[in-house]
Amino acid sequence: MNKLFLQAGSFLGAVGVMVGAFGAHALKPMLLASGRFETFETGVRYQFYHALALVLVGILSKEFRSKTINYSGYCFLAGTLIFSSSLYLICFTGINVFGAVAPIGGTLLVAAWLLLFWSVWKN
Repeated sequence: MNKLFLQAGSFLGAVGVMVGAFGAHALKPMLLASGRFETFETGVRYQFYHALALVLVGILSKEFRSKTINYSGYCFLAGTLIFSSSLYLICFTGINVFGAVAPIGGTLLVAAWLLLFWSVWKN
């Protein structure tokens, strides 16, 4: 098992709960007024999906001992941080230029899923 991916996935999941709850309660009026509530929810949702994916990769890395499964984990981690953080920054700062960063995170997430597929396929 890859301890880094298990810990990172667990941490991202915990932070996702905290950020999601804070956004749904304390920040909801501000997010609704700025029209960014859906953007915020997308960031939280993707953070959760990929926190779980990181845990999965951490567990599967014991079975599929390969560089590609590790690359998958690193792409999940970097992609989640870049994608969700850029959406959060848009919501909190109102600076839309951070939206140009989100596709980098999204591309890393796609690469992570493809690398995971490849790891399982070739084993």
